Amino acid sequence: MAEFTGVLLQTVAANANVLFTETPVYSKSGGVIHREGSGIVTLRGCANQCRALYKVTFGGNVAIPEGGTVAPISLAISVDGEPLASATMIETPAAAEAFSNVFSAVLVAVPRGCCVTIGVRNIGDEPVDVQNANLIVERVA
Repeated sequence: MAEFTGVLLQTVAANANVLFTETPVYSKSGGVIHREGSGIVTLRGCANQCRALYKVTFGGNVAIPEGGTVAPISLAISVDGEPLASATMIETPAAAEAFSNVFSAVLVAVPRGCCVTIGVRNIGDEPVDVQNANLIVERVA
């Protein structure tokens, strides 16, 4: 299991990843790899069976930046750069700088001997403020 956080306020541009600047819990197995400050986490298919299965959960506070237009905020967990429709989080705040919380979870299968990258991407057309971002990756099988 590993946990990656981005506690400080960050403005995430359209089509960019949320950055994770702290690693409170490291993966001891070496199956989850992350460089602090990056928005990408690598999952390794270290398994005796055909695949390794990981549960990926994300939660965080989101808002429209000061001076922005009120519109839906859309974030998604992405696998190898592709946002997953089943892991899309949508929130429409009442006003700019009004924070709300979003959450999503997804299972990611990594074939034995392969690697997969995951991230959390702003799939909207406008920048988004993100604070207290938390990504947890658990090996479940």
